[in-house]
Amino acid sequence: MALFYRETGNLEAPLIVLLHGGGVSGWMWDKQIEHFSDYHCLVPDLPGHGSNSSTNFTIHNSAEQIIDLIQAKAQGKQVIVIGFSLGAQIALQILSMSPDLVDYAIINSALVRPIPLANKVIGPSIKLTYRLTKNRSFSKLQSKQLYIDQEMFETYYKETCQMERDLLIQVLEENMAFSIPEGFAKSQSTILVTVGAKEKKIMRKSLVDIVKNNPNCKGVIIPGVGHGVSLAQPELFNMIVDAWIHDKELPNSWVTELDT
Repeated sequence: MALFYRETGNLEAPLIVLLHGGGVSGWMWDKQIEHFSDYHCLVPDLPGHGSNSSTNFTIHNSAEQIIDLIQAKAQGKQVIVIGFSLGAQIALQILSMSPDLVDYAIINSALVRPIPLANKVIGPSIKLTYRLTKNRSFSKLQSKQLYIDQEMFETYYKETCQMERDLLIQVLEENMAFSIPEGFAKSQSTILVTVGAKEKKIMRKSLVDIVKNNPNCKGVIIPGVGHGVSLAQPELFNMIVDAWIHDKELPNSWVTELDT
């Protein structure tokens, strides 16, 4: 099945590819699409998410499909890849599989430390709790943790209800088993790695791991936010992206550079 994606902006400008997190879809980037309207923006729905009703999901296969899409659309232009959470893991996979494809990358909240025994726990746990994902009140609580506002909630809830149990298990198992791919150290991209100051410690440790594995990385902590800065503080996130892809220093008032 062909990968569904939205294509907006100036088709002659540099290419920005936005990769969403698990359990949501391309709509999470609406504020970025609006801000970067002068760029050529591609916003795919990952397999099994949104308009891509796949019954299977792997990070590796998702990366292969995104690489094919970039190669078809870039046509020698500058390429910028921005990924959040699951999308950030896919971005790391892309950088590892095609080290010369991407000029600038922003890796936001990527888990790269596998959770012990996750593959043995996730299946039974989801089988017990899957009905909760279709409960509106439960989805409300989940949406608040992800900074999903009221305007976006109905779409989020609809897509949550549509995701099949086995696919949800696949997504979670892939997410929690992910580690830095072989070949990432060879990526020639200029890479910004970010994490929210209020995220779990394992996310900050993952940031350190990523930065130490490629000399082109810079790691920063964004103050006052948890998992989902592009939704929680879209204006700040857009300023960070803008500065990074124009080779400008990130002001201390925006971020704290990680001391590795």
